[in-house]
Amino acid sequence: MDDAKAEHTRGIILTLTAVLILSPDALLVRSIHADPLTLIFWRGLLSGCAIFAGLAVLWQGRGWQRVLEIGRLGLASSALQATGNIFFIYALLQTSAANTLVILAAIPLISALLSRFFLREQVLRRTWWAILVGFLGVVLLFCGSVQGGALYGDLCAVAAACCWAGNLVLIRRARPVNMVPATGLGGLVSAVASLLLGARPLAIAGNDFALLLLLGLVLLPLAFALITLGPRLLPAPEVSLILLLETFLGPFWVWLVLGEAPSATTLAAGFLIMGTIAVHTLVSMRLLRTKGM
Repeated sequence: MDDAKAEHTRGIILTLTAVLILSPDALLVRSIHADPLTLIFWRGLLSGCAIFAGLAVLWQGRGWQRVLEIGRLGLASSALQATGNIFFIYALLQTSAANTLVILAAIPLISALLSRFFLREQVLRRTWWAILVGFLGVVLLFCGSVQGGALYGDLCAVAAACCWAGNLVLIRRARPVNMVPATGLGGLVSAVASLLLGARPLAIAGNDFALLLLLGLVLLPLAFALITLGPRLLPAPEVSLILLLETFLGPFWVWLVLGEAPSATTLAAGFLIMGTIAVHTLVSMRLLRTKGM
């Protein structure tokens, strides 16, 4: 029992640390003065190289073999991650950080829906209700964005959420395989795609490049590594609940530094979506603990 409690505590610490590290992501993206494609290029290139460098140290001579093990599902995962990264950057630059992160909070609900149709996994009645209420929250957000002219950015955020939710389904489908290399490959794919679409890697100021180095070489690889370790020590519902903190912390940093306050519609939609996921997650955690007893 003591070992189980210690493992559970380590899982909470790892996941909380990951969220704290990742929370300035939106702020840094909004603070870097570069066109979207150039930003996508450096973000993907730096994070991809950092992930593969870390894997090379950990796996030593077996690194290439482990990369090949991801197979076609890994390549599909990389494509989804790369596409999601591109939509995420455009969302942050076309709508508010709060809108983007509130929509991304619906990823667990979207992944549950995709799992039902593509993996034929059973979706519980409470999950269907959560999906319905979460959808209403996104519709509420869209109503405010139509009036404010940020509809394109919100649609990009929805596309990013769908891509990353689809990636979660692929990872679940390929559970026996370590898919961390697919994350690094996704960053490199997004870099190549942005370069082909017209990114200008050299058209960036020194201060902005320093922020990119911080984001791509430190924050993103470290946060993603810790998020990968969290589900090994915690039940998935607890991980989802902790990750919801990003939806609060991300807009908070943007408001604190850049003065971008979320609108009343965004706050209402965020309360609806995050409250729904929080209640659903807490119920799932309680049932898991009851079964464990």
